[in-house]
Amino acid sequence: MLSASYYVLPGVLLCVGLMMLFGGGDLFGEFTEGAKSGLKTALGLLPVLVALISSISMFTASGAADALSSLLAPLLSFFGVPKEVASLVAVRPFSGGGATAMLSQVFDEYGCDGFAGRCASVIAGSSDTVFYILGVYFSSVKVKNTRGAVAYALITMLFCVVFGCFLAKKMF
Repeated sequence: MLSASYYVLPGVLLCVGLMMLFGGGDLFGEFTEGAKSGLKTALGLLPVLVALISSISMFTASGAADALSSLLAPLLSFFGVPKEVASLVAVRPFSGGGATAMLSQVFDEYGCDGFAGRCASVIAGSSDTVFYILGVYFSSVKVKNTRGAVAYALITMLFCVVFGCFLAKKMF
């Protein structure tokens, strides 16, 4: 038996098509205006995305990510976070793809069911790429003064890492 979710997308497309055929307004014109606006937004974000991707590549290729994870390991260990996930914590604010690679590396080396694997899973699921998100969203609305947004986001991420590992230790 097929669930209703299989019919949602075709149903939406059918409704939009029927609205375009029988609607009183110029729905096709509205659609093209929306597409044009979306393209302008995407083109406006392109320089920010290129700069972020270039910066992330330089950050990881230069060894700065490894150096940062070495610096973070003792601090994280103090808070009960295993040193095996320090590289994941260091890369996660900068690169989602790099963090996924680090997550896979933790799974390969320490297993999925161990403490490090559980902590890495919680970290990957409860955090996001801080610099990418702030860069894209602030540039899309043209925010010039970010105030303490980066610091607050990184502190929140650190709290999520520590609390997530605490839960991973207590729950399993």
